[in-house]
Amino acid sequence: MNRVVGFALFFIGVGIVIGLLAPKCLVMALIAACCLLAGYHLFCC
Repeated sequence: MNRVVGFALFFIGVGIVIGLLAPKCLVMALIAACCLLAGYHLFCC
């Protein structure tokens, strides 16, 4: 189950990063980074 949640979080983070090609909001950039890190951690560990 952790791998599925990690996979989903990782690609949610990727989608947010693609949407933020020019980051206008620091909070959204931090949320994207947290999603990427949490997704990577849950999927790989």
